[in-house]
Amino acid sequence: MTSTSRIDLHLHSTASDGTVSPAAVVAAALEAGLTCIALTDHDTAAGVPAAWEAAEGTGLKVLAGIEVSATWERGEIHILGYGIDPAHPAIMAHGAWAATRRSQRMEGMVARLQEQGLHVTMEEVEAVAGEDRESLARPHLARAMVAAGYVEHTWEAFDRYIGDEHPAFVPTNLVSVEEALTLIRDAGGISSWAHPPEEHMDELLPVMRRAGLDGLEVYRPRTPVDRVRRFERRARSADLVLTGGSDWHGPEGLALGSFHLEPGQISAFLERVGLVS
Repeated sequence: MTSTSRIDLHLHSTASDGTVSPAAVVAAALEAGLTCIALTDHDTAAGVPAAWEAAEGTGLKVLAGIEVSATWERGEIHILGYGIDPAHPAIMAHGAWAATRRSQRMEGMVARLQEQGLHVTMEEVEAVAGEDRESLARPHLARAMVAAGYVEHTWEAFDRYIGDEHPAFVPTNLVSVEEALTLIRDAGGISSWAHPPEEHMDELLPVMRRAGLDGLEVYRPRTPVDRVRRFERRARSADLVLTGGSDWHGPEGLALGSFHLEPGQISAFLERVGLVS
């Protein structure tokens, strides 16, 4: 890792709700001039081996990652895991359970949409998701709604129907925050609270820290500078490593590489995962 390295620690593939395969994520990262990425699919690390294979010999470092969906009393919290063993039995078992639970959740959301006169079907959602996906997620449903003509954009689907606290929303209800952190730790990884909502920081951060949280996702596209500075202070005062990433889901969104981290921003994290000594 050099001072000119370009890093993105939050990317998704078709293993969860991204639109391109793990190998295509690697190809896009290389084209964008990135030198280190983390593949962090929702509740699965199934895409990591394919990403490793695609990156072999290219000079691109691919960190094995996962984004675990955890349930908290006030909603859903996402926790990133880095440096995990993607074949660890706990990770494999979680992926299988999550796929089943997400399918059941999707059936509930489809039923709620149909009650509102939006006749999207599970078959349409599965077709949009493709054969490579390990589980179903809301972006798949949003894309099916666009294809069916009920909304013009995926963001409209979230804003009107399937976003948190909207009419067709059904919570994931997979694991508790404590269970998510234990899962990541047992698989040999370090954890970081993904896109943390600032309004819950005072209440939840101490709880997560006591449960073993290692880091905080501070750097994200379009995050106001003043909020970044507040998150930096909170992370350092809690002795947490700083992480960040684009949360990239495919080429139809933010251009990969237009946001990246520099090693100096996340030096403690890089030390923890063994990328610098």
